[in-house]
Amino acid sequence: MMNLQFITHRTHRYDYAEGVELALKGGCEWVQLRMKYVSDDDFLQVGRKVKTLCAAYGATFILDDRVHLVKALRADGVHLGKQDMAIDEARRQLNDDSLLIGGTANTMEDIRKLCEMGANYIGCGPFRYTSTKKNLAPLLGLEGYSRLMRTMKEERLSVPVVAIGGILCEDIPAIAKTGVSGIAVSGAILHADNPKVEMQRFVEATINI
Repeated sequence: MMNLQFITHRTHRYDYAEGVELALKGGCEWVQLRMKYVSDDDFLQVGRKVKTLCAAYGATFILDDRVHLVKALRADGVHLGKQDMAIDEARRQLNDDSLLIGGTANTMEDIRKLCEMGANYIGCGPFRYTSTKKNLAPLLGLEGYSRLMRTMKEERLSVPVVAIGGILCEDIPAIAKTGVSGIAVSGAILHADNPKVEMQRFVEATINI
């Protein structure tokens, strides 16, 4: 079974908490609250709702970027982008080895650096173009993931890698063959006609890997 992560964003139909609830109802067990360019107060307000939802469904709750709010929201950890705080500095500030810290990668150099700093997992992409990861380049595709996973194996780097970026349900079998540990989704769920049902499709696809 592959790890399946849901990353929030707001759409014209759903606010952040509504999107999370639909994903959880569809069977998702990992939520990353991503709210770029909002105040801490706004983040906390939504974060409390999302924490309550994740607790009710027994889901892992991760914050994007905001290391300083992890303990206030009783989150399970934090995900750090390439322009965010360094993994080792976040670990020092959190001072709790039970908290998960993930990092974003696009190249083998990124992966090596994240492994060296002690990342618990790596979000690697984009698989194809997506507006949520538009500043990452190059696009990796199946060939890119296969190459990175081969190199990690050769270098004996064993940190789980989660593919991200424009992934659709029908992509899962081929992506799984590259050796990645999981996938992260956002738009494919929230822009579906029925997000709950679409998440169920993703969950079933990852269970059957």
